[in-house]
Amino acid sequence: MERRDFLKIGAGTGGAFVASFCLPLPAGAAKAAKSPTAPAAASFEPNVYIRIAPSGKVTYVIPFVEMGQGSFTAIPMMLAEEMDIPLSSVTVEQAPADEKRYANPIFGMQITGGSASMIAAWKAVRTAGATCRAMLVNAAADTWQCSAQECVTRDGKVVQTATGKQLTYGALATKAATLAVPKDVPPKDPKAYKLVGNPTKRLDTVSKTNGTAQFGIDTRLPGMKVAAITHCPVVGGKVRRVDDRQALAVRGVRRVLVADDIVGVVAEHYGAARKGLAALVIDWDEGPNAGFSTTAWKASVRDALKRKGIVSKQEGDFAAAKAAPGARLVEVEYDAPTMVHAPLEPMNCTLHFHDGACDVWLGTQAPVKVQQAVAAVSGVPVEKIQVHNFLIGGGFGRRLDAEYVGQAAKLAKQVDFPLKVVYSREEDIRHGSFRPLYCDEMAATLDAAGRITAFSHRLSGSSIVARYAPQWLQPGVADPDAVEAAETPYAIPAKIVEYVPVEPPPGYMTAFWRGVGPNHNAWAVEGFMDELAVTAKADPVAFRLAHLNDNPRLKAVLETAAAKSGWGTPLPARTGRGVAVLNAWGSHIAMVMELSVTPDGAVMLRRLTTALDCGIAVNPDSVVAQMEGGHIFGLTAVMLGKLTIDKGRVEQSNFHDFPLMRIDQTPKMDIHLVHSSAEPGGVGEIGTAIVAPAYINALYAATGKRLRSYPVTPEELKA
Repeated sequence: MERRDFLKIGAGTGGAFVASFCLPLPAGAAKAAKSPTAPAAASFEPNVYIRIAPSGKVTYVIPFVEMGQGSFTAIPMMLAEEMDIPLSSVTVEQAPADEKRYANPIFGMQITGGSASMIAAWKAVRTAGATCRAMLVNAAADTWQCSAQECVTRDGKVVQTATGKQLTYGALATKAATLAVPKDVPPKDPKAYKLVGNPTKRLDTVSKTNGTAQFGIDTRLPGMKVAAITHCPVVGGKVRRVDDRQALAVRGVRRVLVADDIVGVVAEHYGAARKGLAALVIDWDEGPNAGFSTTAWKASVRDALKRKGIVSKQEGDFAAAKAAPGARLVEVEYDAPTMVHAPLEPMNCTLHFHDGACDVWLGTQAPVKVQQAVAAVSGVPVEKIQVHNFLIGGGFGRRLDAEYVGQAAKLAKQVDFPLKVVYSREEDIRHGSFRPLYCDEMAATLDAAGRITAFSHRLSGSSIVARYAPQWLQPGVADPDAVEAAETPYAIPAKIVEYVPVEPPPGYMTAFWRGVGPNHNAWAVEGFMDELAVTAKADPVAFRLAHLNDNPRLKAVLETAAAKSGWGTPLPARTGRGVAVLNAWGSHIAMVMELSVTPDGAVMLRRLTTALDCGIAVNPDSVVAQMEGGHIFGLTAVMLGKLTIDKGRVEQSNFHDFPLMRIDQTPKMDIHLVHSSAEPGGVGEIGTAIVAPAYINALYAATGKRLRSYPVTPEELKA
């Protein structure tokens, strides 16, 4: 690498040392890039900028967004570790929308999602920090006319060991920028870490508790107005006519704006906008979806399984195993319901079209998608659309999409002032994006010893990747997200997985939902594993362990969870423990859920015991928090998350009929991190994906009732 490619220093930097790194794919991404299902643009290499000010303050321009997962603490921890500086000396800046420089190398797109931030950052940030540290040491050695081997780094200083001389990084920054860039500087051995791997308080806690943290919805600009919007009650419907006379009479209302599929009331503040919205008289064209329903969607997904799909996995001979003498065949069908994301910060964005350009203020997981959405409806070139990205009050995959920004842009381009467009909770639940419905047909054969000899999994549902990033797909290759974890983590001689894509009508946008492919596949596969254990007359934990000899990391977490949960010890009547395991996103997890069921069918959660091997846990506190949050998100879905469509309308509207789990409903959670020296895996989603199968298996243990869909009603569980 040439020095001019690495260092940039000039007017406006205040004498700061500015290092610009072109970094390679991390190990996991390099492997993925060779896969036929890898993104076509996976060779993109993000630039990572580190600035060292004369004061010694280090600024890292971070290409990922912070939405509660702790990236803005864990990534600075890695940098501080490698540079030998206090964590308090590192600040972060959100990278601008620029896919050429800041694409996530795993996806080839500038997105934060897929539990991939730590996977992508691990090698990149450590290498950047180690190289910066080496350059500062070389600058000090050159100043003192000694060898670099005579110097050590400590607390943001370079120290000459023989004399005790010291120079701060700030004092060395300018000189370091004039030196050659050392090649292939190795990061520290993890055994030498002092910060990484130790529980650390999050850097954003104070600002989030005292109210100074800024989220997209906090945007305030001179001359800004606020718009409340409404869609046609039928998803996909359009505006026919609007009578706005009563709305314009509401105090504070300034304009009523109409686009193809939405109406917005512009006011001085949101309260007035909502009052104006309620006063509108709108004639809607309900369009072709007025007869659509959950029942129709489920029927189309089930019918799709009659068609031949795309084979994503085939090992051994399933037909031969099925026909073997003494083989016991077990066949089942599971389905997973649709869901919405319902982040606590409702969807919002502020736009200002001016001078042939546009500024957008919001919190997004995909800033370039935002640019593209605005450009598509406004004609403003992408390069003239500036995205100001904020902290995010809940993403879960919802803010990977930007269709709502495009809708807002249709309104904002009609005015000459900054316009903040806010979705109400009702609009977001009824007109957001949906986790797809899935249907799973599974079959397996057992031999006389109770071991699985063959496994078949046919699943149908929407291909989110085909809509979101079609460049990730190749002809004849299954959507890699839809089939992830569908093949099971177990050693089975014959396996076949087949996927049939099927889409709901236009207007119902399916999207990534926390846990994505493994979320519905783990639910079906691990529920089926319990059924196979029953058929084999085996203990569910022992049955799984017997099939995990080729997967030592998953076997270890299962053994840990079983031991810590008291698996096998006696329980009261109508109380049971359910187990599930999963490896996905480079991590390995096992959960034992303990619950009881009252005679009238009420479920009382008693305890969750989770064992996780996520490789090196950069900040164990954040990993545990991610598990707890993910578990609650998963429990909300499996116990409470009923979303239904009738006559084209989503029937739920707010948290009274699409509730979130409350603190008094939340069980005790014991999270055990299994020590590992492997590179970090993802933790943002795996804690959600493990919940549904553990829950359904615990219900069977407590009641003897085998359920293959959710949410489960009390009627189904009555004694």
